[in-house]
Order: sequence, then C-alpha cells, then structure tokens
Amino acid sequence: MTIRLYDTSARQIRDFTPLVPGCVSIYLCGATVQAAPHIGHVRSYLNFDIARRWFTYRGLDVTFIRNVTDIDDKIIAKGEDQGRPWWSIGYENERAFNDGYDALGCLPPTYEPRATGHVPEMIEMMRTLIERGHAYEADGSVYFDVRSYPGYLELSNQDIDDLRQPAEQGITGKRDPRDFAMWKASKPGEPDWETPWGRGRPGWHLECSAMAHKYLGSAFDIHGGGLDLIFPHHENEIAQAKAFGDAFAQYWMHNAWVTMSGEKMSKSLGNSVLVSEMVKTWRPVVLRYYLGTPHYRSMIEYSEESLREAESAFARIEGFYQRVIEKAGKTVDPAPEVPPAFAEAMDDDLGVPQALAIVHTTVRQGNSALAADDKDAAIARLSEVRAMLGVLGLDPLDPHWAGESDRGEDLHGAVDTLVRLVLEQRESARARKDWATADAIRDQLQQSGLVIEDSPTGPRWSLGPR
Repeated sequence: MTIRLYDTSARQIRDFTPLVPGCVSIYLCGATVQAAPHIGHVRSYLNFDIARRWFTYRGLDVTFIRNVTDIDDKIIAKGEDQGRPWWSIGYENERAFNDGYDALGCLPPTYEPRATGHVPEMIEMMRTLIERGHAYEADGSVYFDVRSYPGYLELSNQDIDDLRQPAEQGITGKRDPRDFAMWKASKPGEPDWETPWGRGRPGWHLECSAMAHKYLGSAFDIHGGGLDLIFPHHENEIAQAKAFGDAFAQYWMHNAWVTMSGEKMSKSLGNSVLVSEMVKTWRPVVLRYYLGTPHYRSMIEYSEESLREAESAFARIEGFYQRVIEKAGKTVDPAPEVPPAFAEAMDDDLGVPQALAIVHTTVRQGNSALAADDKDAAIARLSEVRAMLGVLGLDPLDPHWAGESDRGEDLHGAVDTLVRLVLEQRESARARKDWATADAIRDQLQQSGLVIEDSPTGPRWSLGPR
C-alpha cells in the first residue's frame, strides 16, 4: 500500500512517506472569522476531512490541526461598524463555521488553536528572526526581510524582482516594499498586546508559523489550504518558519475553489452561498456529496442543477439501501475492507471521483442481484457500499445522518398515512384489472413529487428528485 499525493511544492504526485512511521501530521489553514461561512469555505475542510478519513482507514494515526484566525483588519472594522467588540464578531462567526462543519459531517480537528491565544509563541519567533537578521522593527511594527531567505517564492514559482506584496493598510517603515508585516504597531482603539517592540497585534502569516511549530513541532507531514493561499500566505509562512530553523511541511496540498460564473466564491464579490441557508433547502448529506465527490484539485462551478443531480445520485444509493435491507430483513454491516479498485483510486491522490464510480458500479451490481432474487449477492454488495461510503463520510446509516432522517418525522407519518390510503385505492383498481385508473393514480402521485415502486411486499413510496 502506497498513498500518493500531489505536492504543490514539487509540482508533481509523490509517494507519501510520513516522518513518523504509522502517523501523519496535518496543519490546515482554517477560518478567518470575519463573516459566516459559504460553501466555498467548508469545501476546504471537507476535502481534508476525506483525506483524514482515508489516512485513518489505511491505519495511520492522524494529528489534525485547524487554526482559527480570530484577529484581522476586517474583523476589527466590522466590530467598529456594528458598535460591537471585535472578539464578539469573531466568536459568533467561529460558531457559525463549526456549525457548518458539523452539519456536513466533518470530524472535529485534534486541536483548533486561535491566533490570539498564541502571542507569546509569536513574540519568541520574531525575537529569533530579528537576532538572525531575517526580520527588523520599524515604527513599532516588525517586518520579515524577504531577500534574507534565499528560498522565498519557491512554492509559487515567482521571481522576486517581479513581486508586489498585497497592500497592507497603515504599514510604514519597510526597507523593501516586498517585505511583509509579522507584527502591526498599535493604532488607537484597536486590540493590542505588549511586545519588546511596543504594543501591537499579529500579522496574518506569523500566526500559522507559530501555531504549527507549537502543535506539530519543527517538522510535520502535510500543510493544506485553498489555492488562493499559496501566495502570499503560504510563501510567507515558509519563509518565517524555515528562517526560524524549522523544516516545516514536507508536503503541500491545495484544494480548488467553488466558483460562480467562473469566479472564486467570496464574500467581497457578493456571490457567496451561506451554509446556514443552504442546509434549509438541501439535506446536509447531499451538500457533502456535492462538495466532497469532485476531485479536491478540481474547480466546482456552483449551480442548482448540479445540486439536483447530486441529490438524485444519492437518492439512488439510498433506494438501494432500502431495498436490500427490506430483502434481508435486517441491517447489513459494512464490509471489513473496501474493494481493491476503490482503494487504488483513493491511494492515487485521493481520487474520489474514480472511487465513487466504483460505488455506483457496486450499487448497479446489487440492483441486478435483487432483480435476480439473489439475496446473498445483494447483501454482499450493500456491505461493500457501506464500507466505501463510510470512508467518504456518506454512509446513510451512519449515526450522524440518522438524525437527519428523523427531522420532520411527524410530517412524514401524516403523509405516509394519506399516501397509503391512495395506494389502497390503486391496489383495488389493479385487483379488478382497472389498469387505466391504477396508472392514473400512480401518475398523479408522481406529479406530486412522489415515486411509487411496486415491491414483493407491496407498493412503497419515496420523495423523487426536485
């Protein structure tokens, strides 16, 4: 068994060899909690949740760090605009992010450190970098001297002479416009902390270098995040950490975006779709299927049509579950191992689309077994499907999704009673060979959004795709 991953820094797929045999350490850039999450935000953690589940399935002990950036220019500005403390803005949105992760069935991280809880570690890193000539203080701020680190920009493959750092508001005293702020001098009314260079607050990039060092040590296996973080954030993290003396990340994994009309989904563009609103319209397990089944390095162009397709595909899987369990007369346990073709796809840079094709092929085989009245084969196929979907966090029988089906139980019961009355009328028509009336009743139910299926135990109904 060899897991292979695309390493952004190497620009190729590499065999994954963990630093510590049997273990894997992951640092994922988490939320900047300036606003509630849209589905583009949760896609990143969902992709790495699937990676984590696969590592665990392969017998690796996973340490997973996902940070929270709870101090930021935009968080402070929103607090001022709303007349609220900056930290209340951050905490409210942090809760919204966690609600979104939970709704989509993501496992909690091993640790979830906040930037504001690690100022001492940041001060120590800055002190060392200044002593080694990689950073300097100016007007109460601390900057990293990018020309002091020869490997700068190797991740993004840029030329330093062509580089322009993103503008940083209120920054003064830089020796070179390409240098970036590690620490920002205090401004009136803003939160600040005491340092040897005066009061101020963290720069974005310093936070992650310091927290990765604290929780994962001087070297760890995988650093993850969205494509948009490669520059400047990840380049600046690497410069700080390696100039400090850390070996830092051995592999770099970056997920692609969710786009709308070809543009990255973002709050600033006003084209975001909030998770809290989406789960009111779409079942969370369908959202997980929609966001988690494309390859993590592929863009997802958002559309309701694509969501409906995901809903229909997942409904076919659920229908297979229902039919086999009815046939077996009992719950079917997951197989102890996934099929070899599924494992091969997942080992190859987490090839979820190819792995999902194995799932659907197995469902079709199971349906054929049901049609042939081969109960044992149908049960075996469902057992395999449960094992595969369990790895993807999509098993409909998982306790996390069981609560989803419980919602609206009273309404379901009332509808079930009404539908069964109509189905009894259809059965009476069939008994007297009044096929026209029986077909008309079935068609009327289907027009209402219900799917009627005749089974050996009698007719049953389910909600059709919207």
